[in-house]
Amino acid sequence: MNEVSESRYERGTRKLAEIDGEGGQAVIASLADIAPDFARYIVEFPFGDIYSRPGLDLRAREVATIAALTAMGNARPQLKVHIRAGLNVGLSRDQIVETIMQMAVYAGFPAALNGLFAAKEVFAE
Repeated sequence: MNEVSESRYERGTRKLAEIDGEGGQAVIASLADIAPDFARYIVEFPFGDIYSRPGLDLRAREVATIAALTAMGNARPQLKVHIRAGLNVGLSRDQIVETIMQMAVYAGFPAALNGLFAAKEVFAE
């Protein structure tokens, strides 16, 4: 299907699979019994609209996402999903670690430590 006739949901589903593989679909499936509409919003907006835009490649988008989730300091499950996604789109472990360490400057050492421990768990999987 070409991009013009492809729906936001179809485009988002394709992009989610490209970025997160089975992990992304597991997150969507886990919402089916409590908030299926929210699951659809996740597919359509972040992945169908934002991740599908030109201008940044998927590696750059995952660096930005890992940095933001690390800086938030309270999104460990989502951070772990995006660390996996970063590996999936070609980021090295060192690049992920450096991205998280950079957040110590802007979000503080506790946020960076939490991010590093999340990365350590993902790398051990």
